[in-house]
Amino acid sequence: MSEPERSPVVDELGWTALVVAAARSIETHHVNGLISDPYAERFVKAADATHQLPLRIEDVEQGDDDSVWGRGGRYFGLRCRAFDDFLLKANHDGIQQVVLLGAGLDMRVARLDWKPGTTLHEIDRPAVHRFKRSVLAEIEATTFVDHHYVPADLEEAWDDALLTAGFDRNRKTVWSIEGVVPYLSADTETRMFAAINAASAPGSRIGYEILVDQDKEELRASEIYAETKEKMGVHLSSLFNSDARPDSAEALRRSGWELSSHPVSHFTEKYGRGPEPDVHDAIEKSRWIMGEKTR
Repeated sequence: MSEPERSPVVDELGWTALVVAAARSIETHHVNGLISDPYAERFVKAADATHQLPLRIEDVEQGDDDSVWGRGGRYFGLRCRAFDDFLLKANHDGIQQVVLLGAGLDMRVARLDWKPGTTLHEIDRPAVHRFKRSVLAEIEATTFVDHHYVPADLEEAWDDALLTAGFDRNRKTVWSIEGVVPYLSADTETRMFAAINAASAPGSRIGYEILVDQDKEELRASEIYAETKEKMGVHLSSLFNSDARPDSAEALRRSGWELSSHPVSHFTEKYGRGPEPDVHDAIEKSRWIMGEKTR
């Protein structure tokens, strides 16, 4: 196979798709894991990677006590479960058009229990899609929904590509933007949410993550990120965009969305697993925002 098909990595941001897949593999194999993603390990093993990523917590020297793969890994696992449940709740409430922006290497299309008649669109960069499809072809993975890969960069006109793929503006949609917003420029974030609002029929739902104060140097220098380069192969906070952030939630509210915003500790308490709330670091700055367009 050609090199692009053996790796989703075209830059450091592309590498994060493998990092998060490794975290999902760890959570899947953990005795207390919140998710089941049998595909995550396959993606990490298939990639031509220059940095070895762990697949189980036993592969990590300090195990659950490790700040990066222990605490940080629990964060990724908890986020995955919270967004899984958000998507499934919307789908089982009758929303059968799903859009995943920055879908990465998650196989929600196959591992979640979607209702018959669901259409799922995955938006990500072409290299990620090529790698993902090549691995799935090797393992002969099967999906049971109307599934569309939409190769597009969120910095560009992804909404045109989505319409070309068959997206229907007249159907209620559930949108998931998990883990993407902190990497976007302020202008791109503003355009993205404006495009989502314009494409959303009343009754549509949205879930996304923000990082409060990501433009502040104090957050970007937080100790939890100090070892990510060594242990994950990329210094995560160096990828966060430093623009002053727009208030996207307020813009959505003005357009008829009702939203709730919760810190990670809310979900740790809800699910009984995740980053401990009494540890004070940058994870405290993460907010998961979810809601519905009511008009």
